[in-house]
Amino acid sequence: MQVESLRAAPPALRRAAQAFEAQALGQLLQPVFDTLPQGRFGGGMAEAQWQPMLVSEMANAASRSGHGLGLGDAVLREMLRWQSAGATGEEQGR
Repeated sequence: MQVESLRAAPPALRRAAQAFEAQALGQLLQPVFDTLPQGRFGGGMAEAQWQPMLVSEMANAASRSGHGLGLGDAVLREMLRWQSAGATGEEQGR
């Protein structure tokens, strides 16, 4: 599938693919942050609360900017393929 067709994808599909990529990237980043030594803030309960939010926002930003894993484009291509197969009545291979 060409890049132009990905850009022309319905916004709802693009958002869903981007959200999926951000979630996957966040799951990959969280263990990295879990291994960091306590910083200037000294850790504690407050840091334990905001750190996952920070990781989530970093993953969202990377996905939105196009500097993620490329997983969002792959998921979007697959969703578009399934959508077109459903529209033509073709069976979707699993």
